[in-house]
Amino acid sequence: MRLLQTFAQNAPRNRRIISTAFSTLSHNINSNATSFGIAFDIDGVLLHGSTPIGGSPKALTRLYTDSGDLRIPYVFLTNGGGVPEPKRATELTKLLGVNIKPLQVILGHTPFKQLVKRFGNQLVIALGKGEPAAVMSEYGFKNVLSMDEYASCFENIDPLEQYKKWKIDDHKSGSSILTSLRNDPFSHQVQAVFILSDPVDWSRDIQVLCDILRTGGRPGKETSHQPPLYFASDDLAYQALFPSERLGMGAFRIALEAIFNSIHPNNLEYTSYGKPQPLVFKNAETVLKQIALTARASSQRDGEDCSFKRLYMIGDNPYVDIKGARQAGHPWFSILTRTGVFKGKQNHVEHPADMVVDTVEEAVDFILRKESIS
Repeated sequence: MRLLQTFAQNAPRNRRIISTAFSTLSHNINSNATSFGIAFDIDGVLLHGSTPIGGSPKALTRLYTDSGDLRIPYVFLTNGGGVPEPKRATELTKLLGVNIKPLQVILGHTPFKQLVKRFGNQLVIALGKGEPAAVMSEYGFKNVLSMDEYASCFENIDPLEQYKKWKIDDHKSGSSILTSLRNDPFSHQVQAVFILSDPVDWSRDIQVLCDILRTGGRPGKETSHQPPLYFASDDLAYQALFPSERLGMGAFRIALEAIFNSIHPNNLEYTSYGKPQPLVFKNAETVLKQIALTARASSQRDGEDCSFKRLYMIGDNPYVDIKGARQAGHPWFSILTRTGVFKGKQNHVEHPADMVVDTVEEAVDFILRKESIS
């Protein structure tokens, strides 16, 4: 939690960096538009897999001028991840048909950047689909290995390996840390584990994580103090292409915790990031302010504040998007769509949104009418 706080509070120090990165964004955001901003969830709101839904391309186009400049500040606030923010921005640009910048993409693992000072030079393991080790390397971690790479250094660590038909692709096969680990895997101590996205091989990953966590980072050795464990998010379920929602990172955490607690004298210790943590929404507000301030640079002095009357969170998961926005409080206004996890006819009972709509296009139309933006 303290790290999330740092992530949100560091914004003033990074303002000049962010301003430079956003210099190619619109300088046409008017004073009415910057009185509000929008945060979009992705899966279940804008996309099902790689397929746009709910009129999302048309909805996002309305946030730009006819010449393609951004006129309404917005970000993507998602618990998803597994790839670097610039790569995800490029993917979203192609899928949604609008120009999206990396700083507009806030992923579940984005706060891991703040842990570089602590673990940047130490051996850490990154798990999840996509490119977890590449993400951590881009953040500045110098000795990070994927679970695929790490497990491949230990003979027989995965008792089911012989039954698996896929092969490991070591993107760092020539790295010094991997070479050293393969020469003597038991001599290297894992200092921390980061789960960036949904793990692919649950049986192996739970087995090896239990080995790492209950031995102080030295699989095969005696029981010792658990190394730090970080989850990019704790979503139990999410909406993908299949009609019913799929189990997410939170489900994996529950499975790991149940098994670890059954074989270790002390309960599993971990830190979870992502929505619905209120400080995630605070960070999104900070980023939206940088977008607005940069676009109004000609009339704002460096360091001058930009306050929003309203910030809209558009999401499909009441337990994540809506709960988080409600906990964050003013100026957040929550809008729940029926295109993802939530499919109810009425509002959600436990975590009711400020408004319920069918699609993201309907949500954007409501926002622009409410804010008197044509």
